[in-house]
Amino acid sequence: MNPQPSFDIAVLIGRFQPFHMGHQALLNQALQAASRVIVVLGSAFQARSAKNPFTWQERAAMIASTLDEADKANVSFTPLRDYYDDQRWCAAVKDAVNQHRNASENNIALAGFHKDASSEYLARFPEWTFIELPQFGKIDAVSVRRIYFGNDSEAARRALLSGLLPPAVANYLHGWQQLPYFADMQHEHQAVEAGKIRWGNGPFITVDAVVTANNHVLLVRRGGELGHGLWAVPGGFLETRERLLQGAIRELKEETGLATLNTRMEECLQAVAVFDHPDRSQRGRTITHAHWFDLGECTHLPQVSGNDDADDAQWIAIADLNNMEESLFEDHFVILKHFLAV
Repeated sequence: MNPQPSFDIAVLIGRFQPFHMGHQALLNQALQAASRVIVVLGSAFQARSAKNPFTWQERAAMIASTLDEADKANVSFTPLRDYYDDQRWCAAVKDAVNQHRNASENNIALAGFHKDASSEYLARFPEWTFIELPQFGKIDAVSVRRIYFGNDSEAARRALLSGLLPPAVANYLHGWQQLPYFADMQHEHQAVEAGKIRWGNGPFITVDAVVTANNHVLLVRRGGELGHGLWAVPGGFLETRERLLQGAIRELKEETGLATLNTRMEECLQAVAVFDHPDRSQRGRTITHAHWFDLGECTHLPQVSGNDDADDAQWIAIADLNNMEESLFEDHFVILKHFLAV
């Protein structure tokens, strides 16, 4: 006989990329502790990457596939963006939970365990009772993805994953493997791993250039192995003897062919902001300095073309950016939102 639940709602927060046995143990504990569980699916509404290969809808389907009918009725899912801003992110979590709870459901618990520094968020909800749960073995999603996107044979892959994933999730991933996304994510994963072997995990310093004119912003389509085909702000790694502003202008010109004098670009500089969230890039700890240049009203938008690491460069209407969130590289949607009225 199951004990009477102690809470109205238990909140479980995670990326679940993918949902593994450790996650399932946490969910089972949450279901025992509360009448209902709200699963908050982080890193939603962004382009697929080797670190975040599954959409929030796919992750919700994965998790639901592990539940019986009675538990399915007691579990709801809500997606959450990555804001790279702790206060804004916490407020969004609370808003999401409030939208899913009834007015009478006031006894709320937060279920989780302290894995490492990435678990710091668990202390940011003092109004909820924290349920400290033990870690289930030494399973983590990074290791699961390393196996899933590795070079092992299909039989070896399934054998290695069999003890790490609920059977329903293992079957789900086997089916997902037949989709065209798998080959792209596998290629990107292996490129990321090779880059870390060669360059380490950082920290790295990069520079980006947000350039606007006539209510348009200049973006490039990535041609490299990471984020291939996604739209991005022009930018790249700072060179040894460069100032930050020099590097931003150099990368801008190399990737877009924008033929504007450096002195003119310096005059058009409006603002600079640092984006340093530890999880903003799957390449490792990457701290970027984004520079916003506004060219003002022009008779014609300056001619641009994709060069260097960019397959294409285009002026995109700022009003269209909201429809491009899932086509932008890493946190570049957040960078654009910071400077522009998106």
